[in-house]
Amino acid sequence: MNGNQKKDIKIGSKVMVVEKQNQRNGNLTEGVVSRILTNSATHPHGIKVMLEDGTVGRVKEIL
Repeated sequence: MNGNQKKDIKIGSKVMVVEKQNQRNGNLTEGVVSRILTNSATHPHGIKVMLEDGTVGRVKEIL
């Protein structure tokens, strides 16, 4: 499942995110959502979240 819809992402979900500096090369980081940062219901590049380790990125995949 991709991370373009806010309703699909819950705090505590395990996700794969792409950080700002990795958007060109596509390196994904795995983690658990601690905060949802995007206000809108959808976003074409993925909902922006903060992981438990403090990493901020856009959700590319929900595990």
